[in-house]
Amino acid sequence: MKIRLFFLFLLSSLTLSAQSSKLKDLNDKRNFLLTDIENTNLLITENKKTTDNSLNQVALINQQINSRKQIIELLNNEITILGEDITEKGKKIILLEEELQRKKKNYTVAAQKMYTYKNKQDKLLFILSAESFAKSYRRLLYLKEYSEQQKQNANKIVSEQSRILIEKQLLEKNKEEKKNLIEERKEEEQQLKRDEAIKRTEVESLKKNQKTLQAELTKKKKEADNLNKQIEKIIAEEIAASQKASKSQPNIARKAETQGGYLMTKEEKALSSNFANNRGKLPFPLKGNYKVVRYFGLNKDKEITNIEISSNGIDIETTNGNEARAVFDGVVTRIFTLIGSNNSIIIRHGNYLTLYSNIENVYVKTGDKIKTGQAVGKIYTDTDKGNSTVLHFELWKEQQKLNPLPWLNK
Repeated sequence: MKIRLFFLFLLSSLTLSAQSSKLKDLNDKRNFLLTDIENTNLLITENKKTTDNSLNQVALINQQINSRKQIIELLNNEITILGEDITEKGKKIILLEEELQRKKKNYTVAAQKMYTYKNKQDKLLFILSAESFAKSYRRLLYLKEYSEQQKQNANKIVSEQSRILIEKQLLEKNKEEKKNLIEERKEEEQQLKRDEAIKRTEVESLKKNQKTLQAELTKKKKEADNLNKQIEKIIAEEIAASQKASKSQPNIARKAETQGGYLMTKEEKALSSNFANNRGKLPFPLKGNYKVVRYFGLNKDKEITNIEISSNGIDIETTNGNEARAVFDGVVTRIFTLIGSNNSIIIRHGNYLTLYSNIENVYVKTGDKIKTGQAVGKIYTDTDKGNSTVLHFELWKEQQKLNPLPWLNK
């Protein structure tokens, strides 16, 4: 019986320990998402709604909805685990109470037996009635040990009663926690419905202003194409410059990674390798509250027909006054201005380049050596278009556009 109880308690303890670890992990994820929702809500409320930035608003609301759905899923998991925990604790308490009753019964039988030898005369008679002195001595030791054992058993019974009381208190605590989580889930579900209603209103508004929106998107596409042509031109010029430098400075070894590519010095080659080795670890090109509202490649909205936006990088919505920051060590190779993109900064990291566009105030100049995390300029806030503050960020390797997100530590 004791061996069976031991293994049952061991299994129960391991199960409860694993569940406790899962609950902590789920709770941490839920708190992260709640903070994420707060940050997104700040960006939504900070910007005034206009036709021009409504697509960004819808993107922010979509992310808020997705985060809230994840929270509800995490709450469901927490409630399930707590329910299993409550069941396990209930079983454990039953086993403890059964064991306690067994100990109480054994103690009662032993106490009745000791009652037989309750006075000194009975004890003496029991000892002296033995057939030999040796047996009498053993009886004396037996009575002494028996009495001590019963004291220990009595203490164990008291200890078991305390343990059961603690387990019952923990059980009630878990039940209360589960009740609170169910209530929290209900609130999140109601808030999700409100978020979805806000999104529907935004989408309907966009549909009503589809002509205006389409004209704005056509304008943005033209600006994006101009930016792309300018970057390609700059890259071609820098490749040509590296080839010219290779001929005019034969004592400085330069080598391209690809045929017709940028000829790197030994130092640039090392920088390029370090950049590549930090894929997935690069910091975001800004700090504070932010959200990616446009992704690399073709962006489509299923609920708004005929809306397709292609992007060579990512657009990051942030708060007024925020600054663009370098994602890695490098050298500023070009600063230029285009209509619709404001100032743009290109930083070279060997044969990798990063672009920071829509900059209002530039803090650096061409040729500056930049350190990871260094602020390079203040991001432009468009007060005419709802206080929209958006950094456009691109990543290139030679003449190839890369999706920046897999490179960033999100």
